[in-house]
Amino acid sequence: MAESVSVRCPTCRREHTYAPPHYPCACGAPISLPLLSGGVPVRVEHRTWAGSWVPVRCASCGRLDEWPQPEFGCACGTTVRVPVAAPGVRPAAPRQAAPPPAEPAHAERPRAEEPRGEEPRGGRPDGDASPSRRTPQPPRSRPRTPAAGGSPARRPAFRPVTIRTAQDAKTASAQYLRWLGFAEVRVAGNRPASGVDLRGPEVVAHVDPTTTPTTLRDIETLWLNGLNESATAVCFSLAGYSREARHRADELSLALFVLDLTGTPQPVNDPADELIRTVA
Repeated sequence: MAESVSVRCPTCRREHTYAPPHYPCACGAPISLPLLSGGVPVRVEHRTWAGSWVPVRCASCGRLDEWPQPEFGCACGTTVRVPVAAPGVRPAAPRQAAPPPAEPAHAERPRAEEPRGEEPRGGRPDGDASPSRRTPQPPRSRPRTPAAGGSPARRPAFRPVTIRTAQDAKTASAQYLRWLGFAEVRVAGNRPASGVDLRGPEVVAHVDPTTTPTTLRDIETLWLNGLNESATAVCFSLAGYSREARHRADELSLALFVLDLTGTPQPVNDPADELIRTVA
């Protein structure tokens, strides 16, 4: 069983309880990254694809694969990387056939570590202070309404898409929008001049797979596209958002999500939380 650890954001000093996600090995056994207890988390500012993966060997079959570095998005917009304890350490050999009766009773048995961690859910962020000026809001044309009694209906479990390329980030974001209830979400093949990477009848979305925080200009451009098309605007970012972009998104009631390399978006502002609470 994978144990959770207490992690403090290096930017805002907020405490988080983090449990590593588990991944399926090709042999079917679950794999969980061994977190370093008491390790110092770091802020991810300049991400490289090669540096975003860690080798871990399956305790059941001995297969060595690369898995995403354990990371999560803090409510302040920082992407935090959690240190891993001795990644890639080889466990004991896979189990062998039972020895014949003549073998000694105290024969050594191979160890088998079977982590059972559950994928963490991002903490709810605190909303920014109310803006000093009000901006006209786009028509909210969502295909979802709250369930009777205010309790959201149950969705099936979200199936993330592991992110290894920029196109994977778009695919994971599109799948998440469909899971939220937006129908016919299409992925743009090439980067469009409008900045809209995902489009559906009632939603437009921008996906930023770069290693720098999403900017204020990206947020305002996306909001204008949503306003022109009377659609809900949603933004996904791999490296988080600048402070100005966060503040402007709150003014415009534009939902912001951060992506980790497992392909699971996490909400970072109140409009994103509201979007999750609504159902098809």
